[in-house]
Amino acid sequence: MVRRRGTGSLATLAFHPTGEGPLSRQLYGAIRAAILEGRLGAGERLPASRVLAADLGISRNTALAAIDQLVSEGYLETRRGSGCTVARHLPDARPAQLPARDVASPAAPRLSKRGRSLAETPRAYSGQGAWHPCFVPGLPDSSDFPFALWARLLARSWRHPDASLIEGGDPGGHPGLRRAIADYLRQARGLRCDAEQVMVVSGIRQAVDLTCRLLLDPGDAVWLENPCYPGIRAAIAAAAARIADIPVDDEGIVVARGIAAAPRARLACVTPSHQYPLGVALSLQRRLQLLAWARKAKSWVLEDDYDSEFRYQGRPLATLQSLDGEGRVIYVGSLSKVLFPSLRIAYLVAPPSLVDAFRKARTVIDEHPPMTPQPALAAFFAEGHLAAHIRRQRKRYAERQARLLELAGRHLAGKLELAPDTAGLHLVARPTGGLRRLADTEIARRLGAAGIVAPALSRYYVGRKREAGLLLGYAAVPDDRIEPALKRMAEVLEA
Repeated sequence: MVRRRGTGSLATLAFHPTGEGPLSRQLYGAIRAAILEGRLGAGERLPASRVLAADLGISRNTALAAIDQLVSEGYLETRRGSGCTVARHLPDARPAQLPARDVASPAAPRLSKRGRSLAETPRAYSGQGAWHPCFVPGLPDSSDFPFALWARLLARSWRHPDASLIEGGDPGGHPGLRRAIADYLRQARGLRCDAEQVMVVSGIRQAVDLTCRLLLDPGDAVWLENPCYPGIRAAIAAAAARIADIPVDDEGIVVARGIAAAPRARLACVTPSHQYPLGVALSLQRRLQLLAWARKAKSWVLEDDYDSEFRYQGRPLATLQSLDGEGRVIYVGSLSKVLFPSLRIAYLVAPPSLVDAFRKARTVIDEHPPMTPQPALAAFFAEGHLAAHIRRQRKRYAERQARLLELAGRHLAGKLELAPDTAGLHLVARPTGGLRRLADTEIARRLGAAGIVAPALSRYYVGRKREAGLLLGYAAVPDDRIEPALKRMAEVLEA
């Protein structure tokens, strides 16, 4: 406590040095608290700095530093000949507390139909609370991604960045990355495209959303695979489109059913290389049938090629875009599953007739994609790192799938039946025996309670006719964790 010495204003100042932080900062806090709490009133005069320092047993410079800071923030005022006083108008004086009153609970906000559709869409799995490993479908293994190399590429591009990187640049994305993506797609997927047709987006859902904004009016019909990924359904529903749910069989989407249900549909959204979530590929006959329909109906096809890099047997399938002679296919793909999920970079390849419209629409919505990772990613492509990483991952995932199948046959026999897949990052497990009498949603719920994530296949369907099963993502499960996870599953299923 400070002793009285000619002025009573600091007689009750609580200053107890704690050793935490500089003494000047501690003194500043003590005086400021005294002012805000009213122990030092407006206009009260403080002792001279020499007196204050002597009373507190500190150096004069320490006292001056605290006072100067309080003056600069407006808590104290200085006048020639009258020393330092408490300011009459404080910078952050707290208003008088209003009496409490009962507030009625606000009514639930009224959402639009599109808003309700978005709000009710199941949230993608976040990974929180699950026992590791869990079988989250679509999650890649990023454990051996070359992050040190990635950091060097980022540093290289941002040590002396080009003005276009700082100012935003092209609405389609970084020119170097667009060239690299076009080269990659021509070589790896047989696309007919150049860099001008490529647009960098933050994810496949953004590509779908942009396509819907550009091509659909409210009420326009859209073919959508049934089952399909809920995020794609939500993006199309948000455009107020009329969704025609078209069944999928062993050859992919049943085109004849689509023509019967909505012959003049404006858009067909398909996953022909590896249907999600069933994993089937669209047969060549149906690919040609789909393109013939689009040509005749003057409709568009959105080809979602979300994981074509991970094909383990046979030659890569021909894309719809490479078979399209009329410029009716909009091709989209993702790099987040190839590299790591938080990268959030995907691409859209527009038909030549839509390139200008897509670029203009992009500038209206969000100007341009984030530029920070794009030059580094362009170098990752150009220097061969992407191709090498894909080769490593493809080999790893193929081995992981084989291990999952072997161990599942040992631990889940009579409970779940798994069939191999020539591509992708997950398998569909079908209930057998007594489990067929139980809804797959209930099986998934019980596994989830035990920390195992295995989404129910039926949740990807709409309508009454739904297949039962569980989706088991294997790509991100470490090799030594697969068997313990399956044993735990078996324990739950046995109950």
